[in-house]
Amino acid sequence: MMIYSFYGFNDFIICLGYKGDMIKNYFYNYDCLNNDFTVNFQNKKIEYHTDNNETNWKVTLVDTGINTLKGGRIKRIEKYLDSEINMLTYGDGVGNIDIKELLKFHQSHNKIVTITGVYPPSLFGEILEEDEKVVSFKEKPQTSKGLINGGFMVFNRKMLGYFTEDENCDFEFGGLEKLVREGQVMVYKHQGPWACVDTQRDLEYLNKLWEPK
Repeated sequence: MMIYSFYGFNDFIICLGYKGDMIKNYFYNYDCLNNDFTVNFQNKKIEYHTDNNETNWKVTLVDTGINTLKGGRIKRIEKYLDSEINMLTYGDGVGNIDIKELLKFHQSHNKIVTITGVYPPSLFGEILEEDEKVVSFKEKPQTSKGLINGGFMVFNRKMLGYFTEDENCDFEFGGLEKLVREGQVMVYKHQGPWACVDTQRDLEYLNKLWEPK
């Protein structure tokens, strides 16, 4: 969400499922969980001491079902979408994608969907050697063996007609496949860093990168 906010996009809709109540509680108590604050017991007022940039965020939390697949979740938030062009991402991918350039690319080709293609990092570190002497070691370098869907997507409202609210309605294996067959999906190639959080180790590694130097 901070990636999108950095580029000026601050209106969010979150599709809730498993443990959605925890996410609701987090955002409901967002100010006190993320800031220092002063409680004035005389007038019952709370003053938050913050330099966060989330004050202009609008976050809509929608219960889309515990077992609902992604296509069904997207369809179930349709009534909350008020734009012809919308953005979509997963909650486990991060990267230095230029969101404004991504949007500009989408607007240039007149197709229904744009996905961001990324080169995934290797599952293992890479050793570079010369004459059996290690000259370099790279932790999880990016591969160049093929693009994968990096998550950051843009779609026209027309895409929603390819999905239903049925909990078994998938996104990639269903509506998106049909859109591909119809030639309605374009790829924005991102050459920079990208990573996803699949394990606790991934989370710790990315949090360390996020910390101010």
